[in-house]
Amino acid sequence: MSTPNGFPQHSRACVTQSTEGGAVQDLHAKKASKAAKKEAAGNGVLTFEDPPSVGISLNETLKLLPDELKANTKIKSVTPRPPRKPRLERAASLDEKSWRRWRRFRTSQESLTDPNETSSSNGSLQEASLSPPVRGRASPCHQCCQQNSLHSSPDASEASPMGKSRGGTSDLGKRASEISSAFGGLLRGKAFAGGKPRLSQIMPARPLPPMELNVASHTLRTANRIDSDCMDYRHYSQHKFGRVSSSLSDSRLHGNGMVYDNCSTDSMKSTFSLLTPIRSKDVRSRSYLEGSLLANGALLGAEELSRYFPDRNIGIFVATWNMQGQKELPVNLDDFLLPTDPDYAQDMYVIGVQEGCPDRREWEIRLQETLGPHYVMLYSAAHGVLYMSIFIRRDLIWFCSEVEYATVTTRIVSQIKTKGALGICFTFFGTSFLFITSHFTSGDSKVNERKLDYNKTIQALTLPKNVPDTNPYRSSSNDVTTRFDEVFWFGDFNFRLNKDRETVDSILNQNPETDVSKLLAYDQLTSEMSRGSIFKGFQEADINFRPSYKFDIGKDSYDTTSKQRTPSYTDRVVYRSRYRDDIHAVKYSSCPVIKTSDHRPVFALFRVKVRPGRDNIPLAAGQFDRELYLIGIKRRITRELQKRQEQKDQKSSSVCSIS
Repeated sequence: MSTPNGFPQHSRACVTQSTEGGAVQDLHAKKASKAAKKEAAGNGVLTFEDPPSVGISLNETLKLLPDELKANTKIKSVTPRPPRKPRLERAASLDEKSWRRWRRFRTSQESLTDPNETSSSNGSLQEASLSPPVRGRASPCHQCCQQNSLHSSPDASEASPMGKSRGGTSDLGKRASEISSAFGGLLRGKAFAGGKPRLSQIMPARPLPPMELNVASHTLRTANRIDSDCMDYRHYSQHKFGRVSSSLSDSRLHGNGMVYDNCSTDSMKSTFSLLTPIRSKDVRSRSYLEGSLLANGALLGAEELSRYFPDRNIGIFVATWNMQGQKELPVNLDDFLLPTDPDYAQDMYVIGVQEGCPDRREWEIRLQETLGPHYVMLYSAAHGVLYMSIFIRRDLIWFCSEVEYATVTTRIVSQIKTKGALGICFTFFGTSFLFITSHFTSGDSKVNERKLDYNKTIQALTLPKNVPDTNPYRSSSNDVTTRFDEVFWFGDFNFRLNKDRETVDSILNQNPETDVSKLLAYDQLTSEMSRGSIFKGFQEADINFRPSYKFDIGKDSYDTTSKQRTPSYTDRVVYRSRYRDDIHAVKYSSCPVIKTSDHRPVFALFRVKVRPGRDNIPLAAGQFDRELYLIGIKRRITRELQKRQEQKDQKSSSVCSIS
């Protein structure tokens, strides 16, 4: 319908109404509408009254009007005033409670009614009055929105009564209608799709308050709140440890569609230390007795291996030392077990001793005290005065099989077993390890006897016993070293340098640093290994240290007694692997600061590749020497307290008091 003046009758705007302030705003809206109609009818002037939130945009739009329209149009600018009740919007729901909940997340000062209901007829904007929601007005609102969408089409604008009633000003009316329709499109942002109205985006006049987008439960985020000292976990773990989980990492959690925030993710990491959380379904399906190579949740499977070692490489420290049966132990073993290069400690420590000290337990306590609370002794065995101790990171003991050992005696006549071999084996994840420490026959010219000791050892060591062979098709019953994936053989092999003392001393004096290539040309073991008569399939890292035998006890000088023994590389570490390039030697050196024996300790650092395994092997079930662990840690704490007390006493004694 249209009014007598030729203007279409405005349909009642579908707006929401609140309990307070709604009536006043509705009254202002009616007065403004009547004033606009009266002035437009009396003067024939097209009047624009801009809403509070779009005044600036309207003025900018009118700048684009053609000169013809500007000459016949008087523009009235009204300074908008913000309403007393901010954050009002078009009702998004029928429920008042739902509207109040949504109101917390919106901060717009006011919302506009659909400008299309007036822009298509006379090109003017009517001031939009907002009111809070009222129950039971869903149908009128929906009908009004549909009616507005019809009026907003260009066809409706062209067919509107205004163009017909104005006569000579029909062209002007059409152009004004087109401009107002375009302006209405600017307000809407984009056309309604599918018949469902969509409000245009309104930029707030002031910055919005922070909005909480995390949908995780408040209880979870509160219980797992991250500690302040672990805020930089992600950067620190990636650059320092280099072991970021690839199975349950952040990227996998992100890809699964989980909604989270940094606080929740970091909190889980803080709760589980460096390890990522374990999924509940993996705990339910995990089998600790049987499993397959690629089974999900297998204790020794690929997924668990990747959680601890993403690159599937572990660090192993292997050392040998002939203690010469001395009762006195070094005061400090840090330089021996924890060298400064590289910067990080290893995952596994294997120490073999020949002619060990009388108190073997004291030696193991000292090892535990030096390595500290992060390591536990997985196993220890002895054969006469041959000792071997294996320490492992305490969080890795669950992935070890049962540990087995065997011994071989090469000197039958001697009551005290000083010569022979001691072997310890176990499986870590899916890789089997064999560690052998030996003490071969001594003497400069007894090379053949030493080769016999080697042959007897590889034939007589009955390992493995209960732990299955990981690759029986590549094993031999005549050689124990072929029945394991990774083999490390270390000890006092007693191989000498085939050169007189004077020549050796002159070479050492010419190259006081690490150039010992001339000495190695006379090394018996290097020569025999090149021929293949001993340690078949084994390798040795490059030697860049001085001979480890024979020193005067407590000194850096070689044998000065009447025997004048030739310095030699008697203490060695060799290794072999079933698979090529599985073992990479990182460092091979000696420890010259320990001088309690005529031998210097020799150690090697390795990076060893580990493969996933099956759960159908007998596991160690986390067993370790708990008594040794407690004694070693107590010793460590006591030593630290004594050191602090000595420093305190030293400071107090340096202060002079005058009475």
